[in-house]
Amino acid sequence: MAVKIRLRRMGAKKAPFYRIVVADSRFPQDGRFIEEIGYYDPMKEPSQIVVDNEKAKKWIANGAQPTDTVKALLKKSGVL
Repeated sequence: MAVKIRLRRMGAKKAPFYRIVVADSRFPQDGRFIEEIGYYDPMKEPSQIVVDNEKAKKWIANGAQPTDTVKALLKKSGVL
């Protein structure tokens, strides 16, 4: 089972809001997920990133691979 840390798109049309979730890579983008570890709101000024550092570090230690976008967000928030 390949586990990924990725974004799940929420929100209305032209007003995106993303949840940072841990999911099996075979699940659809907005489908099932294992755990929610934070969120990202690009519409706020400045953009808002909230991540549970302990959960993110635990999942990365257990082998979950963050996507490129999530990796950049985790670096900004200080997890990586």
